[in-house]
Amino acid sequence: MWDILRDSTFGHIVTFLFGNKVSKYPKDASHLDTSKNLNSKETNSEQTVRDDEQRSTENKDIESAVTSGGPSISLVDENLVIGWYDEDDQENPQNWTNAKRYWVAALLCIYTFSVYVGSAIYVPSEAGVMKEFGVSQEAASLGLSLYVLGYGIGTLLFSPLSEIPSIGRTTPYIVTFALFVILLIPASLVQNFAGLLVLRFFLGLFVSPALATSGASFQDIFPGAKMPYVIAIWAAVATCGPSIGPVLSSFSTLKEGWHWSHWELLWLAGPIFILMFYSLPETSSETILLRLSAKEIAFNALIKPWEINIQDPAVLFTTIYTGLVYGILYTYFEAFPLVYQGVYGFTPGVLGLGFLALFAAQLIYVPLHMFQHRCLFERKVKLHALGPVEDFLKGALFTSFLLPMGLFIFAFTGRRDIPWVVSLIGVGLSSAGIFFINLSMFTYVPFCYPKYAASLLAANSLSRSLLAAAAIMFAPPMFKRLGVEGGVSLLAVLTVLCCGGLWFLYFFGAKLRARSKFAVSN
Repeated sequence: MWDILRDSTFGHIVTFLFGNKVSKYPKDASHLDTSKNLNSKETNSEQTVRDDEQRSTENKDIESAVTSGGPSISLVDENLVIGWYDEDDQENPQNWTNAKRYWVAALLCIYTFSVYVGSAIYVPSEAGVMKEFGVSQEAASLGLSLYVLGYGIGTLLFSPLSEIPSIGRTTPYIVTFALFVILLIPASLVQNFAGLLVLRFFLGLFVSPALATSGASFQDIFPGAKMPYVIAIWAAVATCGPSIGPVLSSFSTLKEGWHWSHWELLWLAGPIFILMFYSLPETSSETILLRLSAKEIAFNALIKPWEINIQDPAVLFTTIYTGLVYGILYTYFEAFPLVYQGVYGFTPGVLGLGFLALFAAQLIYVPLHMFQHRCLFERKVKLHALGPVEDFLKGALFTSFLLPMGLFIFAFTGRRDIPWVVSLIGVGLSSAGIFFINLSMFTYVPFCYPKYAASLLAANSLSRSLLAAAAIMFAPPMFKRLGVEGGVSLLAVLTVLCCGGLWFLYFFGAKLRARSKFAVSN
């Protein structure tokens, strides 16, 4: 695993300071050999030019040479284009060993987990914030919504940077996560409400690369048939984060004060950052080869995803649907106290344990999904190759109905005459629906639009974050006006309509893609 340390941020710093004395890259050796081969062939090239005077004028600025056993190199208008040695080149992220791939995937998953934990770990602190600063529940909730809004906006800033070859994926991860860890210290010590809100926004802003760029990193290193596995785990981690957050801080904030939630987040994020700094290698092939235009990539990352959303109804539907689902997830943070404290008399600490229903459900359906994928999908791919990309929506056609089903159960069983566990079963079912919807969307979009995958996931992340931030703010007045039954039922009806849209996309998505100038048709 020496190459992981060599290719990490730490390894690049060492190489920058000491050159290749400590670690020599294979490609560096090949470049030296290439220079020798070019020099050795110089005489032959000059002889060829003399023998063909008619072509000498056209080709006087063009030289070509192929190194033995190395990458092909051509010098055209002084632009050096470098490719892999061969199809089995171990520097190519698609050819990494499974151990290296799984290590990178594990790092990105725990990184993503800390991001989502960071949003909801604040929820038990809201009572202390209200008491210390004399603000309303709605104002205290801004600490949650601004964090979510921050990482939605941040995806538009940092995801394009990850597509620029001279920057790559790893640099935005490390730099922004370092700022996040640093800002957790003042967030744990802040003594004024305005400062708390500003810090919460910037905390969300600086962890945003985990949300959009991680999907692109997975695409860099995993073949298409294996992507659903890692996306399934990643989607489960993203759902677990908000459900675990309140559990981590619900009891400690009662005893130690509302600042304690940020101290706990620092203890979680700090070790993860150290692991990433020393062992997260670059995954972008373009960055490794330094071939693409930064201007073109920036345009594709910032403008193209919104152009696709406007012109392609399929991707627009996925953006709206996942945004709605994510917003519903965050309304639970407002609905739970109304039901489990207001109706069942839970203490704040025990209330946090209720969110474990989201986590417990995933321990059941994530392994089942992966088993089904291995037994059915991979076998089908081996026999018949990859079918239409709409096949990735099959898993959600029926399981998407678990979301409205769970919402209706939660809405109408939160009463004193019905045991509290029944409503939590509804929460678990809705969690299953959220998982399968996100899984299908996060797999469908990259396969339809592989060229713009990272940028579309960034736009999708912004949509999710905006709707989640809005949901945190509109949920309290909605529940006050309509009650938990009416408010949650309204959300359930919207998801039923989206289930119908999902079936439409499955049957007519191929025709929509055939009319799209962006999508890849199978």
